[in-house]
Amino acid sequence: MATMTYLEAISDALREEMRADERVFVMGEDVGAFGGAFKVTDGFVEEFGEARVIDTPLAEAAIVGAAVGAAVVGMRPVCEMQFADFVACGFDQLINVAGKTHYRFGLAVPLVVRLPSGGGFSGGPFHSQSPEAWFMHAPGLKVVAPSTPADAKGLLTAAIRDPNPVVFLEHKHLYRRVKGEVPAGAYETPMTARIAREGSDLTVIAYGAMVHAALEATADLDGASVEVLDLRSLVPLDEQAILASVAKTSKVVIVDEANETCAAGAQVAALIAERAFEQLDGPIRRVATPDVPIPFSPPLEQATIPSVERIRDACRDLLDY
Repeated sequence: MATMTYLEAISDALREEMRADERVFVMGEDVGAFGGAFKVTDGFVEEFGEARVIDTPLAEAAIVGAAVGAAVVGMRPVCEMQFADFVACGFDQLINVAGKTHYRFGLAVPLVVRLPSGGGFSGGPFHSQSPEAWFMHAPGLKVVAPSTPADAKGLLTAAIRDPNPVVFLEHKHLYRRVKGEVPAGAYETPMTARIAREGSDLTVIAYGAMVHAALEATADLDGASVEVLDLRSLVPLDEQAILASVAKTSKVVIVDEANETCAAGAQVAALIAERAFEQLDGPIRRVATPDVPIPFSPPLEQATIPSVERIRDACRDLLDY
């Protein structure tokens, strides 16, 4: 075990997989000489060389398209988008090519697209989005979003080894703010949910950075016993874990940093409404970002993204229902 930041755990997973498997390589804007926009690949080009740490042009469609070609001939590319927002420029290659190649041709497409996502650092509307719902809607893609360093390492390892294209959402706000114990050596974290805290009166469902906000908001909530379920994976979605927690507590708050309409939380709410309605003792509450671009202004951004206070208020309202 070693204490690592969220960023260090991601870097550790990538380095270990590259050492163990020569088919694994990284590509993206400034991943080589500069070491990545957030320094995840710092020192990689010195260890693995320019043939496996490839600095690309500013062309996300070319990055994803080249990765698809490499993947179908047996390589295991890991693409870095400097910010999750920029993946929109590679959307066609990711959705229509990577996501559908197995369906069309029966070919494995073992690639990972790393997306530094989320707000909280005043990056403005082009550097702060949480675009995970785009990919949940696209058949053929897996979508994961770890909240802890240990899960970040284990899920990235699992993603690299997976024969399917995986969208790996790593929250920028967690990079250097969250530390935790991370097992040494390679290991895979399953693409299933985990109980971050057990409880019996209310369930809060979240993923990514919102897991930490949920834990803080419910740490001492008027004596209530609040369960926090960390989804970890959005596709596949751990329906059994969600329904089991709802059956135990009968009240649910869903926290989602993405824009509220058609977000991951909406899918979770639909699942609960369809399959656990009679077990509910109150309405499903959602705490999400309004359908607006993420503001650059720090006070406006903080008013937009779900806060500890908003989560706490939603939980109190539902507990009193």
